[in-house]
Amino acid sequence: MEMYFKNCPFLTDKSQCCSLWDLCSAFLWLKTNWVHKIFINNEWHESTSGKKFPTYNPSTLQKICDIEEGDKPDVDNAVEAAKAAFQRGSPWRQMDAPSRGRLLHKLADLLERDRVILATLETMDTGKPFLQAYFIDLEGCIKTLRYYAGWADKIQGRTIPVDENFVCFTRHEPMGVCGAITPWNFPLLMLVWKMAPALCCGNTLVVKPAEQTPLTSLYIGSLIKEVGFPPGVVNIVPGYGPTAGAAISTHDSIDKIAFTGSTKVGKLIKEAASKSNLKRVTLELGGKNPCIVCADADLDLAVECAHQGVFFNQGQCCTAASRVFVEEQIYPEFVKRSVEFAKKRLVGDPFDARTEQGPQIDQRQFDKILELIESGKKEGAKLECGGLAIEDRGLFIKPTVFSEVTDNMRIAKEEIFGPVQPIMKFKSIEEVIRRANSTEYGLTAAVFTKNLDRALTLASALQSGTVWINCYNALYAQAPFGGFKMSGNGRELGEYALAEYTEVKTVTIKLSQKSP
Repeated sequence: MEMYFKNCPFLTDKSQCCSLWDLCSAFLWLKTNWVHKIFINNEWHESTSGKKFPTYNPSTLQKICDIEEGDKPDVDNAVEAAKAAFQRGSPWRQMDAPSRGRLLHKLADLLERDRVILATLETMDTGKPFLQAYFIDLEGCIKTLRYYAGWADKIQGRTIPVDENFVCFTRHEPMGVCGAITPWNFPLLMLVWKMAPALCCGNTLVVKPAEQTPLTSLYIGSLIKEVGFPPGVVNIVPGYGPTAGAAISTHDSIDKIAFTGSTKVGKLIKEAASKSNLKRVTLELGGKNPCIVCADADLDLAVECAHQGVFFNQGQCCTAASRVFVEEQIYPEFVKRSVEFAKKRLVGDPFDARTEQGPQIDQRQFDKILELIESGKKEGAKLECGGLAIEDRGLFIKPTVFSEVTDNMRIAKEEIFGPVQPIMKFKSIEEVIRRANSTEYGLTAAVFTKNLDRALTLASALQSGTVWINCYNALYAQAPFGGFKMSGNGRELGEYALAEYTEVKTVTIKLSQKSP
């Protein structure tokens, strides 16, 4: 964990880690204060259908609680609330930009106040290690909210020179009602990545959290009300993708959708949006990301970053370093050290401070990973370590390393989304560029070399929305994030995300008389 903490840009003070007393207090709160309903108009509602669905702890496979199951009627109610909040003359539309920024700052304050509770909820619902939830996910949420709070009163148009008898300028205006459909691997962080720029620009929101992990999103509803956001500005409808998610995607009164998840579902959302009101769509989808290690690289750094790059969050990252290309001169040594790292990785109870890897999210994902591991064995890759589930421990899989992997193998082509590291060798820079780009995805890439010319050549040639050089998973609230090709459309984070939540209006005025 030390290496990850040291290199995580979201981390500020490792001494903030909660005490056992804080953790016990959070559990006591959770036993008596479950928030499990639908959040519309700053009020909690039962589902229209009366249905509920369970959410489980993947570490123990025990049910945590039942959640109200939203469907199309509930989405309709949420959209109506969001539309009313966006109407001209409403409290939200009358609020000036600095006031919107203050609300986002106050929301960040409450996340800091309730950090232990939120990290506990996230750990219980996802299985990720508590320290990761506390130091990485929550810190990222807080910094993202503060970043966009600062932008609220700085979204400006331009004056455009045209004919001398005219004045022409642009206004950047909020789009309206935005839908946010979030994933199960980073439930809270991905919600904030969408919510913060949307609210900063003055939009209203209807959120559908992943059905596997709804708890932290629903808790945010209670904080939205406490902060003082007007009713209807943020609405949260838990439910399933084919029902609640589809209702958001096809709704004619939703003006924009932001989705993080699989490429398969992203295609469905974009198709549904095109058949309704041509709503704008931002998609952050899958990845099969190349991590290129050149012979002159700092080998200790490259091995450790590649290890964290693929095993972080149980391998359940769209950014995972799931295709490691190593120059042939150093290939044997790189494989040897990677296996040593994987064998030392501690898998177990997410609430144990020593744990580096928790369980996979659910049985479906668990089975998919094991099936892909078996395909690697059958197709001729060399299993160096792992490759098995950990018995009697829920959905835990041993950290797995394959060597002698070739580009035609499934583990080299398909997004595994699990703790599996395929390591391949290459001979030349032109070869590795061609092989790295021979995928339908283009989310992230990494390059390890001491040669600046080689690093910049690779950064320019790789078809990826993000290229990291001598680092991995270096994500910042102020730096845009998104993919090329089948990894998605649009950008989240940074100033670039503001364009995804505003419409540009041109205003042209004819002067009453000619200039002298």
